[in-house]
Amino acid sequence: MARRHADPASLEAKLGYRFADAALATEALTHVSSASGGPTYQRLEFLGDRVLGLAIADLLMKSFPGASEGDLSRRLAELVRRETCAAVATAWDIGPHLRLGSGASGTMRRNGSILADACEAVIGAVFIDGGWEAARDLVARGFGGRLADQAELPSNPKTQLQEWAAALGLPPPTYAILDRTGPDHSPHFRVAVRVDGLADAIGTGGSRRAAEQSAAQAALLREGVAAAVETQTSNVAAACV
Repeated sequence: MARRHADPASLEAKLGYRFADAALATEALTHVSSASGGPTYQRLEFLGDRVLGLAIADLLMKSFPGASEGDLSRRLAELVRRETCAAVATAWDIGPHLRLGSGASGTMRRNGSILADACEAVIGAVFIDGGWEAARDLVARGFGGRLADQAELPSNPKTQLQEWAAALGLPPPTYAILDRTGPDHSPHFRVAVRVDGLADAIGTGGSRRAAEQSAAQAALLREGVAAAVETQTSNVAAACV
Protein backbone atom coordinates (compact mmCIF):
# COMPACT_ATOMS: atom_id res chain seq x y z
CA MET A 1 0.00 0.00 0.00
CA ALA A 2 1.39 3.40 -0.96
CA ARG A 3 2.19 5.69 1.91
CA ARG A 4 -0.23 8.57 2.36
CA HIS A 5 1.56 11.89 2.38
CA ALA A 6 0.77 14.63 4.84
CA ASP A 7 -1.73 17.27 3.78
CA PRO A 8 0.22 19.91 1.82
CA ALA A 9 -2.11 22.61 3.12
CA SER A 10 -0.70 22.12 6.61
CA LEU A 11 2.82 22.75 5.33
CA GLU A 12 1.69 25.83 3.42
CA ALA A 13 0.15 27.12 6.65
CA LYS A 14 3.48 26.65 8.45
CA LEU A 15 5.34 28.38 5.62
CA GLY A 16 2.83 31.19 5.34
CA TYR A 17 2.88 30.67 1.59
CA ARG A 18 0.50 28.96 -0.84
CA PHE A 19 1.98 27.45 -4.01
CA ALA A 20 0.41 28.33 -7.33
CA ASP A 21 2.23 25.34 -8.87
CA ALA A 22 1.76 22.35 -6.57
CA ALA A 23 4.28 20.35 -8.61
CA LEU A 24 7.07 22.63 -7.39
CA ALA A 25 6.18 21.88 -3.77
CA THR A 26 6.18 18.16 -4.54
CA GLU A 27 9.58 18.38 -6.20
CA ALA A 28 11.02 20.32 -3.25
CA LEU A 29 9.97 17.53 -0.90
CA THR A 30 11.09 14.55 -3.00
CA HIS A 31 14.25 12.87 -1.72
CA VAL A 32 16.63 11.04 -4.04
CA SER A 33 15.55 7.73 -2.47
CA SER A 34 12.06 8.15 -3.89
CA ALA A 35 11.18 5.68 -6.63
CA SER A 36 8.66 8.01 -8.26
CA GLY A 37 10.85 8.54 -11.30
CA GLY A 38 10.20 12.28 -11.26
CA PRO A 39 12.55 15.12 -10.31
CA THR A 40 14.01 15.25 -6.82
CA TYR A 41 14.81 18.28 -4.70
CA GLN A 42 18.48 18.50 -5.69
CA ARG A 43 18.15 21.24 -8.32
CA LEU A 44 15.82 23.30 -6.15
CA GLU A 45 18.23 22.86 -3.23
CA PHE A 46 21.02 24.30 -5.40
CA LEU A 47 18.88 27.34 -6.21
CA GLY A 48 17.51 27.72 -2.69
CA ASP A 49 20.99 27.79 -1.20
CA ARG A 50 21.80 30.89 -3.28
CA VAL A 51 18.46 32.55 -2.61
CA LEU A 52 18.85 31.94 1.12
CA GLY A 53 22.31 33.50 1.15
CA LEU A 54 21.11 36.61 -0.68
CA ALA A 55 18.01 36.98 1.50
CA ILE A 56 20.00 36.62 4.72
CA ALA A 57 22.64 39.08 3.47
CA ASP A 58 19.87 41.58 2.71
CA LEU A 59 18.34 41.12 6.18
CA LEU A 60 21.73 41.51 7.86
CA MET A 61 22.55 44.69 5.97
CA LYS A 62 19.29 46.21 7.19
CA SER A 63 19.48 44.86 10.76
CA PHE A 64 23.13 45.74 11.45
CA PRO A 65 23.82 48.96 9.49
CA GLY A 66 27.03 49.66 11.38
CA ALA A 67 28.53 46.17 11.10
CA SER A 68 31.75 45.58 9.19
CA GLU A 69 32.02 43.19 6.26
CA GLY A 70 33.79 40.69 8.50
CA ASP A 71 31.06 40.84 11.13
CA LEU A 72 28.36 40.44 8.52
CA SER A 73 30.16 37.44 7.04
CA ARG A 74 30.35 35.72 10.40
CA ARG A 75 26.66 36.34 11.06
CA LEU A 76 25.77 35.09 7.58
CA ALA A 77 27.77 31.89 8.05
CA GLU A 78 25.94 31.18 11.29
CA LEU A 79 22.51 31.69 9.78
CA VAL A 80 22.94 29.73 6.55
CA ARG A 81 24.76 26.74 8.02
CA ARG A 82 23.12 23.36 7.56
CA GLU A 83 22.27 22.98 11.24
CA THR A 84 20.30 26.22 11.20
CA CYS A 85 18.48 25.16 8.02
CA ALA A 86 17.61 21.83 9.67
CA ALA A 87 16.21 23.65 12.70
CA VAL A 88 14.07 25.88 10.46
CA ALA A 89 12.84 22.82 8.53
CA THR A 90 11.87 21.22 11.84
CA ALA A 91 9.95 24.35 12.83
CA TRP A 92 8.18 24.20 9.46
CA ASP A 93 7.40 20.51 10.16
CA ILE A 94 8.80 19.45 6.80
CA GLY A 95 9.63 15.88 7.91
CA PRO A 96 6.15 14.35 7.55
CA HIS A 97 5.84 15.85 4.07
CA LEU A 98 9.04 14.35 2.66
CA ARG A 99 8.64 11.87 -0.17
CA LEU A 100 11.06 9.03 0.53
CA GLY A 101 11.74 5.63 -0.95
CA SER A 102 9.65 2.68 0.20
CA GLY A 103 12.58 1.23 2.14
CA ALA A 104 13.43 4.48 3.90
CA SER A 105 13.32 4.50 7.68
CA GLY A 106 11.33 6.94 9.75
CA THR A 107 14.54 8.41 11.12
CA MET A 108 15.24 9.90 7.69
CA ARG A 109 12.41 12.34 8.33
CA ARG A 110 14.38 13.66 11.31
CA ASN A 111 17.79 13.54 9.65
CA GLY A 112 19.49 16.93 9.86
CA SER A 113 21.17 16.75 6.46
CA ILE A 114 17.95 15.79 4.68
CA LEU A 115 15.95 18.45 6.50
CA ALA A 116 18.56 21.11 5.65
CA ASP A 117 18.45 20.11 1.97
CA ALA A 118 14.65 20.21 1.95
CA CYS A 119 14.62 23.62 3.65
CA GLU A 120 16.77 25.08 0.88
CA ALA A 121 14.72 23.27 -1.78
CA VAL A 122 11.49 24.77 -0.44
CA ILE A 123 13.06 28.23 -0.54
CA GLY A 124 14.11 27.61 -4.14
CA ALA A 125 10.62 26.40 -5.04
CA VAL A 126 9.01 29.50 -3.52
CA PHE A 127 11.46 31.69 -5.46
CA ILE A 128 10.40 30.08 -8.76
CA ASP A 129 6.72 30.01 -7.84
CA GLY A 130 6.33 33.45 -6.31
CA GLY A 131 9.45 35.43 -7.13
CA TRP A 132 12.11 37.17 -5.07
CA GLU A 133 9.82 39.00 -2.67
CA ALA A 134 7.93 35.83 -1.72
CA ALA A 135 11.20 33.95 -1.14
CA ARG A 136 12.71 36.82 0.83
CA ASP A 137 9.61 37.05 3.03
CA LEU A 138 9.69 33.28 3.61
CA VAL A 139 13.31 33.50 4.73
CA ALA A 140 12.49 36.46 6.97
CA ARG A 141 9.70 34.47 8.66
CA GLY A 142 11.76 31.31 9.04
CA PHE A 143 15.12 32.79 9.99
CA GLY A 144 14.16 36.18 11.41
CA GLY A 145 13.95 35.03 15.01
CA ARG A 146 17.45 33.57 14.79
CA LEU A 147 18.72 36.82 13.32
CA ALA A 148 17.16 38.71 16.23
CA ASP A 149 19.14 36.49 18.61
CA GLN A 150 22.38 37.79 17.09
CA ALA A 151 22.66 40.88 19.28
CA GLU A 152 26.04 39.42 20.20
CA LEU A 153 28.33 38.53 17.34
CA PRO A 154 28.23 34.73 16.98
CA SER A 155 31.44 32.88 17.53
CA ASN A 156 32.40 29.26 17.13
CA PRO A 157 35.26 26.97 18.15
CA LYS A 158 36.93 27.06 14.71
CA THR A 159 37.04 30.86 14.73
CA GLN A 160 38.27 30.94 18.34
CA LEU A 161 41.01 28.40 17.63
CA GLN A 162 42.18 30.29 14.55
CA GLU A 163 42.28 33.58 16.46
CA TRP A 164 44.18 31.95 19.32
CA ALA A 165 46.73 30.43 16.93
CA ALA A 166 47.17 33.78 15.15
CA ALA A 167 47.79 35.53 18.46
CA LEU A 168 50.67 33.11 19.05
CA GLY A 169 52.08 33.75 15.57
CA LEU A 170 51.11 30.28 14.36
CA PRO A 171 49.69 29.37 10.94
CA PRO A 172 45.93 28.71 10.72
CA PRO A 173 44.79 25.30 11.99
CA THR A 174 44.18 22.63 9.39
CA TYR A 175 41.58 19.85 9.44
CA ALA A 176 41.80 16.31 8.12
CA ILE A 177 39.07 13.69 7.81
CA LEU A 178 40.23 10.54 9.58
CA ASP A 179 37.16 8.45 8.95
CA ARG A 180 33.72 8.62 7.35
CA THR A 181 31.19 5.94 8.11
CA GLY A 182 27.47 5.39 7.71
CA PRO A 183 25.16 5.69 4.69
CA ASP A 184 25.03 8.80 2.53
CA HIS A 185 21.84 10.01 4.17
CA SER A 186 23.26 9.63 7.69
CA PRO A 187 27.08 9.92 7.65
CA HIS A 188 29.40 10.11 10.64
CA PHE A 189 32.71 11.96 10.41
CA ARG A 190 35.86 11.74 12.52
CA VAL A 191 38.17 14.73 12.04
CA ALA A 192 41.55 15.83 13.40
CA VAL A 193 42.57 19.46 13.85
CA ARG A 194 46.27 20.24 13.58
CA VAL A 195 48.03 23.25 15.06
CA ASP A 196 51.80 23.66 14.79
CA GLY A 197 53.54 22.40 17.92
CA LEU A 198 50.45 20.71 19.37
CA ALA A 199 49.14 17.18 19.31
CA ASP A 200 46.14 16.57 17.10
CA ALA A 201 42.70 17.01 18.66
CA ILE A 202 39.90 14.75 17.49
CA GLY A 203 36.22 15.51 16.97
CA THR A 204 33.21 13.66 15.59
CA GLY A 205 29.88 14.71 14.13
CA GLY A 206 27.11 14.03 11.66
CA SER A 207 28.68 16.38 9.09
CA ARG A 208 32.21 17.42 8.26
CA ARG A 209 31.56 20.90 9.65
CA ALA A 210 30.14 19.54 12.91
CA ALA A 211 33.14 17.25 13.34
CA GLU A 212 35.56 20.13 12.66
CA GLN A 213 33.77 22.26 15.26
CA SER A 214 33.98 19.38 17.72
CA ALA A 215 37.71 18.95 17.08
CA ALA A 216 38.38 22.68 17.49
CA GLN A 217 36.46 22.72 20.76
CA ALA A 218 38.45 19.72 21.99
CA ALA A 219 41.69 21.58 21.22
CA LEU A 220 40.50 24.73 23.01
CA LEU A 221 39.45 22.82 26.10
CA ARG A 222 42.65 20.77 26.19
CA GLU A 223 44.82 23.90 25.97
CA GLY A 224 42.77 25.72 28.60
CA VAL A 225 42.16 28.67 26.29
CA ALA A 226 40.16 31.33 28.16
CA ALA A 227 38.17 32.17 25.03
CA ALA A 228 36.80 28.65 24.87
CA VAL A 229 33.13 28.74 25.68
CA GLU A 230 30.28 26.28 25.61
CA THR A 231 29.32 25.70 21.98
CA GLN A 232 26.53 24.27 19.99
CA THR A 233 28.50 21.09 19.26
CA SER A 234 26.04 18.80 21.07
CA ASN A 235 23.10 20.47 19.29
CA VAL A 236 24.90 20.16 15.95
CA ALA A 237 25.49 16.46 16.49
CA ALA A 238 21.87 15.93 17.54
CA ALA A 239 20.57 17.79 14.49
CA CYS A 240 22.56 15.52 12.18
CA VAL A 241 21.51 12.20 13.73
